[in-house]
Amino acid sequence: MIILALDSSANLCAAAFYDASSDTTLGRVVEDIGRGHAERMMAVIEAARAEAGIALKQIDRIAVTVGPGSFTGIRVGVATARGLALALGRPSVGVTTLEALAASAETANTAIMAVLDARRDEVFAQVFAADGTPLTDPAALSVAEAADLATRHDARLIGTGASLVASLTGQPERVISEAGTVEILDVARIGAGKTASAPPAPLYLRSPDAKPQEAYFLARQERLAR
Repeated sequence: MIILALDSSANLCAAAFYDASSDTTLGRVVEDIGRGHAERMMAVIEAARAEAGIALKQIDRIAVTVGPGSFTGIRVGVATARGLALALGRPSVGVTTLEALAASAETANTAIMAVLDARRDEVFAQVFAADGTPLTDPAALSVAEAADLATRHDARLIGTGASLVASLTGQPERVISEAGTVEILDVARIGAGKTASAPPAPLYLRSPDAKPQEAYFLARQERLAR
């Protein structure tokens, strides 16, 4: 099975072509762009495709990160994956950034909590068994709640919120890494093992920070009602 994996959930714009049957990377391109994923995504896919030396019609599945992460970046990645899937007649699957982060942790027989700093004294977190099986649902939690969850599962920590949580547990040795981005090949490997059913959709664990001004919205509604 040949997978096209996409990630634009944070500052990276990444694409990889991966052969799941042989665990082989065919082509991989990662650009640290910060913003502008919509302008670069197709070019990054094409560069990875050229490196792989295959045609898009040869892929069997598309995997894409669905969040939590950048609202705009996630929408770009999901829209690209769904558009390509429709055009090529191939299934597409979503991979959360939390499960991809957890997959990169090298531990044995230890639960892993992937935890991203969501600011405002909150984190996005999820606990996984050593084999990647989810033990909790992804959730937006206070740092204190996340610390309690990590303690209850005796979990090691990975992600941008790892030190925040570890500081409240009093056990800094729990931190594996403070990585804020996922490895695109982990996205590909996880995507290869998922069941393709409904098209991927963004995973938003809380509302966006930017909201319309209520006074402006009400005034506009009044004008439209006249």
